[in-house]
Amino acid sequence: MEITLNGYYTLIFATLVLLLGRFLIKKIKVLEDFNIPEPVVGGLVAAMIVYALNVIWGYSFNFHQGLQTATMLMFFASIGLSADFGRLKAGGTPLIIFTIVVSVFIVLQDIVGVGMASMLGLDPLLGLVTGSIALTGGHGTAGAWGVVLEEQYGVVGATTLGIAAATYGLVAGGVVGGPVARRLIQKLGLKPTPVNPNPTEVEKLAAEQSLYSTKHSENEVRGNEEMFEKPDNIRLITASSTIESLALFAACLAFADIMTMLAKGTWIELPTFVWALAGGVVLRNTLTIVFNFDMFDRAIDVIGNASLSLFLAMALLSLKLWQLTELAGPVLIILLVQTLVMIMYAYFITFRIMGKDYDAAVLSAGHCGFGMGATPTAIANMQAVTDRYLPSHKAFLIVPMVGAFFVDILNAAILQIFTKLPF
Repeated sequence: MEITLNGYYTLIFATLVLLLGRFLIKKIKVLEDFNIPEPVVGGLVAAMIVYALNVIWGYSFNFHQGLQTATMLMFFASIGLSADFGRLKAGGTPLIIFTIVVSVFIVLQDIVGVGMASMLGLDPLLGLVTGSIALTGGHGTAGAWGVVLEEQYGVVGATTLGIAAATYGLVAGGVVGGPVARRLIQKLGLKPTPVNPNPTEVEKLAAEQSLYSTKHSENEVRGNEEMFEKPDNIRLITASSTIESLALFAACLAFADIMTMLAKGTWIELPTFVWALAGGVVLRNTLTIVFNFDMFDRAIDVIGNASLSLFLAMALLSLKLWQLTELAGPVLIILLVQTLVMIMYAYFITFRIMGKDYDAAVLSAGHCGFGMGATPTAIANMQAVTDRYLPSHKAFLIVPMVGAFFVDILNAAILQIFTKLPF
């Protein structure tokens, strides 16, 4: 029996997944120790429940995809709306270096995929599906390239396999990122930041007064720079500021939808979420520079973080684990090898080239997130690490820009080359 849930019930289940994840992390120490994100924990438990219902009674659930897409677009729009030209410029040389590191890994990921597929007797193009198409690219890229491989190259089942592999990658990227960073941080000799579990009312008031200071104060500037680093920090927002911010989000989503349609089939064809992010960047800097508009970063922060959590919860809630069990043994072997390659590359290459410091460790966790899954997974990985240890402005500046701006463009260019090779 197939059950389709509308947006209301999808939202209800997504929030329950997040609450379940938070509860389990508080109760199970190993989850906290390894920095596993809340949506991943709750989502995996929910996916296993859905799987059991399918195996025992034959139930299959379809959740509202439009709501999941909207939260993803709002998350990327929030990054754009928070990125003034000063911050983008601040990326500098580390941004270029990290982009090169990521580009080399995309090539390596496809070489491993094609090589393993050939060794195991599969079509080499299926190696691309279990390479950067589904893993670095994610579900959107897997769906788009799946159609191309089926129609132009005759690869049967490329779309289904791509979606299943991307689903695996989303989980794997969220699971391995935290432990990689934790191991690297332990090598650096850093300890978790101590937190008072029972603050007094005076301490709470002092913390609120610090966070609620004027926008020109040092604390406000620091709060703006920590866009995604401390999602649970108290932030003072009002109804009017929320409505103004939602209007900006609506403008970004409308811009993304229009540009996706206009650019379809042209040389500037890009994923919708990239247009949402670009729209946010243009809108923010136009309003602040040309019209001297006062952007309310705290409201954008809250909306962006909530959208991120909901997107991940819905993505994991929609997992159909029986699709993974139906994958052939060789494909599962390739995915496991790709996971190992991602861990080794982040640990030995990303960390070393990016400076062998705390920021490099957080960047490694982020690379695991979008190298196997998606940029929101990368952000969630880094959130889990910085919540436990220290802030990393460098990582939260670089990863969203590389993961959203450059990865899809680089991946498309590299895949174009690989699909033309005479396998």
